Amino acid sequence: MKSEFSLAFNQICAEYSLPREVVLDAVRAALVTAYRRDWKVGATQNVTADISLETGLARIFLEKAAVEEVEDPITQIALKEARRIKPNVAKDELLMVDVTPRDFGRIAAQTAKQVITQRLREAERESQFNRFSRQENEIIIGTIQSVSPHGVTLHLDRTEEAHMPRREQIPGERYMIHQKIRVYVLEVKRSSRGPEIIVSRSHPLMLRRLLELEVPEIRSGQVEINAVAREAGMRAKVAVSTRQPGLDPVGACVGMRGIRIQTISNELHEERIDVIEWNKDPKIYIANALSMNQVLSVVLDENNPGGRTASVVVMDDQLSLAIGRSGQNARLAAKLTGWRIDIQGATEAALWALEQVNTTPELLDLLKANAALVPRLAAIMRTHEGEHYPYTDEERRILKSTVEAVREALITRRDAERPATRQARARRTAQEKADAERREAQQAARARVPAAAYEQPLATLKLSDKVHSHLASSGLSSVGDVMERMALGDEALLMIEGVGVKALREIKDAIEASGLQFVEPAVAAAGAGAAVPVSAPEEAPEVAPAVAPEVEQPVVAAEAVAESVAGPEAEAVPVALEAEVEVAEETPVDTVTQAEDVAVETFGEVAEVFAEIFEDEEFLDEDEGGRRDKRKKKKGRAMVFDDKTGETFVMRKRRRHKDMWEDFDEEF
Repeated sequence: MKSEFSLAFNQICAEYSLPREVVLDAVRAALVTAYRRDWKVGATQNVTADISLETGLARIFLEKAAVEEVEDPITQIALKEARRIKPNVAKDELLMVDVTPRDFGRIAAQTAKQVITQRLREAERESQFNRFSRQENEIIIGTIQSVSPHGVTLHLDRTEEAHMPRREQIPGERYMIHQKIRVYVLEVKRSSRGPEIIVSRSHPLMLRRLLELEVPEIRSGQVEINAVAREAGMRAKVAVSTRQPGLDPVGACVGMRGIRIQTISNELHEERIDVIEWNKDPKIYIANALSMNQVLSVVLDENNPGGRTASVVVMDDQLSLAIGRSGQNARLAAKLTGWRIDIQGATEAALWALEQVNTTPELLDLLKANAALVPRLAAIMRTHEGEHYPYTDEERRILKSTVEAVREALITRRDAERPATRQARARRTAQEKADAERREAQQAARARVPAAAYEQPLATLKLSDKVHSHLASSGLSSVGDVMERMALGDEALLMIEGVGVKALREIKDAIEASGLQFVEPAVAAAGAGAAVPVSAPEEAPEVAPAVAPEVEQPVVAAEAVAESVAGPEAEAVPVALEAEVEVAEETPVDTVTQAEDVAVETFGEVAEVFAEIFEDEEFLDEDEGGRRDKRKKKKGRAMVFDDKTGETFVMRKRRRHKDMWEDFDEEF
C-alpha cells in the first residue's frame, strides 16, 4: 500500500503535468537549500539530499575529509568514524556523511515550501514552452476568454492562454465570450510570466493549414499547394498542382458542389477563395491567377527597371473584372505569381501600340513579319471608333499579334542599349545632382556673408603679398568672396592653388581681425526684408579645382574629361597630349613646419569619372634664409574608363629627370 507521501507526490506530478524525476529533483534542491540556510553551511561545500518515495523520509549528506585529528567538524571527520561508513577510506579522502538533523522532515517542509513551489512553477513553464513550440505554424482550438481593443485573449488548456493582437484578426469579424475558434500559432516567446503565445486568424498560412485539414488529397500528397495570397476577410487566391495524371487539383480542393471550399470560407468569415491551377509557364500561370475566362495577351519583361513586369491585355468589357474592386484581383494575382502586373483594355493597348510605331518608326524594322499588321490594326481602330461593335476573332488575332510584337520590340530595343550608354547616363545624372547641391551650398554660403563684406576690397584684409596674389588669381576680389569660400568649408580655400594650412590660418586671422562676422541662417531669414540686396550672379561660376602646394594636381585623360562634361552623345574632340610637361620652378611654395596631409576634394562627383592615386616623391625647396627644406611632393595618376571597350586605363607620369615629364604609359 502506498504511503501518504507517495500519493501526494503523484498528485503533484499529475496536477503540473510534469515527469516524476523533474518533481523529485525540485524537492531535493529545496531540501538542500533549506539545510544550507538553517545550518549555515558554506556555498562551496558539497551537500546532497535523498528522499524515499515509499516512506517520505528525507536525508542530508555532507561532504567531509577524513583526518586523524579533527579541527573543523563541519568540513572534517575523524578517520576512525569515517571507516565505520567506508572501511577502506584513506587519509584526507572525501566522503559523503549523513548529517540529517532531528525532525528535519518537519523543518524542511516549512522552510522549503516556497522553494519547491517556485521550482515546480518554473518546470511547468518550461514544459508549456516546449509543448507549444512544437505547435508553431499549426492550427489549435481556443476558447475566447476576453475581448479588448488591443486584442483577444484565448484560453487553450489548463492555465495556458494565447493572445491574438488586433493586426492578426480578420477585419469585420466579431468575437463572443466563450466562443470556440480555430487559430494559427504564429509565435511562442519566453517571458517572466511563462510562455507568451501569439496566434493569428489573418495569416496566409492559416488558409494553407485549413486546406490540408479539409482536403484529403493534400494530406496524402496527391495535390500540392504552390502559393497562397490572401487579404483576410475579403478574398484569397490559392495555386495548386498535382503530379498524379488524371487528377484535377482544382476540383479536389473545391469539392463536390463546392462543399469543401465553402466550409473553409465559412470558417474564415465568408472569405472568397479562388483556387487556380499552377503552371510552370509564367504566361499561363499569370492568366490563370487573374481568374478570367479569357486573357487576350501576356508579355513578360524580366529586365524591367521597376521589377519583373507582365503586361496583360483583356477585352474592354472584362477590364474592371481583371482589376477588381480597388485593384484587389490584380494585387492578389501579383502576390501569388511574384510578377508586377499591368492590365490594359484591348482598345487602349491597340491605340498605345499605334502611337509607339508613329513616334518611333525604327520599331518597324524590329517588328519584321508583323509590320504588315500595323496598317490593318489602324483600319480596325478607325472602324471601331465610329461603330462600337465587339471585335471579331480575326480582329482579336491581329490586335494580339501587333500589341505583343510592339512590346517585345520595345523590350529588345531597350535591352540592346550598350551598358556604357547607361553608365554614362547615370554619371551625367549624378553630376547634375552634384551641381545642384553645389549651387544650393553656394547660395546658403552667400546668405551667411554680410552685404558690407562685398563692398570691401581684398586689400582690406592686409594679407601677405603671396597669399593676396593667390586669392586674386582665383577671382576673389573682395572680402565677401573670401568669406563666401570660408562658409563652404576649409576645403574650398585649400583648393585654391598656393593656399595651404599656413595660408588658411592667415586668412582666418585676417577675417577675424576685420570685425566681420557671419550671419546665422535664422537671422538672415528674419532680416531679409530690410537687408540691402547683394548684387551677385544668379549662378556662381564653377571653381576650378586646385590643390595645395604640397600636392600636385593629377593629369586627367582628355577622353574622360570630355565624356564627363559633354556626355557620351557629344562628338569626340581630338586633344593633343604633350609628352613632356615642364614644371614651373618660380611657383612659390609655402614652408610648413608641421608635416600633415591635406585632403583635396572637388565640388562635383569627379570620382565617378576617375580616381586619384598619389605617390610620394622628395624634392628640395629653398626658403628665405637660404636653408634647404626637404619636403614631400605628390605624383599624380589618373584612372580612365573607356566606354567603347569597357576597359580601365591607368595614366601614369614617368619622370626622366628633375623638372621634366615625358611619356604616358598605359596599364591595363
